[in-house]
Amino acid sequence: MAQFDTAPRRVLAMVCISCLALLAFGILYLQNVVGLDPCPMCIVQRYALIFVAACAGFTGASGNKRVHVWGASLMVVLAVAGAYVAARQSFLQWYPPEVVSCGRDLYGMIEAFPLQRVIPMIFKGSGDCTKVDWTFLGGSLANWSFVWFSGVAMVGAVLVWRRRRA
Repeated sequence: MAQFDTAPRRVLAMVCISCLALLAFGILYLQNVVGLDPCPMCIVQRYALIFVAACAGFTGASGNKRVHVWGASLMVVLAVAGAYVAARQSFLQWYPPEVVSCGRDLYGMIEAFPLQRVIPMIFKGSGDCTKVDWTFLGGSLANWSFVWFSGVAMVGAVLVWRRRRA
């Protein structure tokens, strides 16, 4: 806990580096080596991870306490949004809908429909979103993504709490 008080920039740098490492693992290894194609919900989780990494990186680059509080608060919001998408995908994997249709990918949906229709379509999930292609220690990618986003949200919340207190 002392790291949150004495070296908040180091904590934020570790969050940023960890997010970038997870992105590299997902894109470089799982997608390009293993051959897994991401579903629309996976792509949304990737974007959330990119935004969390960018937020942590830019916040950690500043030495200002006020920037740390606001940046960590934004990081919590982004991590909670990523956790929500991962939780929804985990739910779809555990309780798949009776009628599964393999829908379009995210880019195909954005090209074919207005954004007001795309957002609900993403969270409904498609046939691809209910499929578990890869597991580690019994958990799917969506399960592990939820765990990671929840951990980042907790780190951000502790950072906000400790920086506001100091």
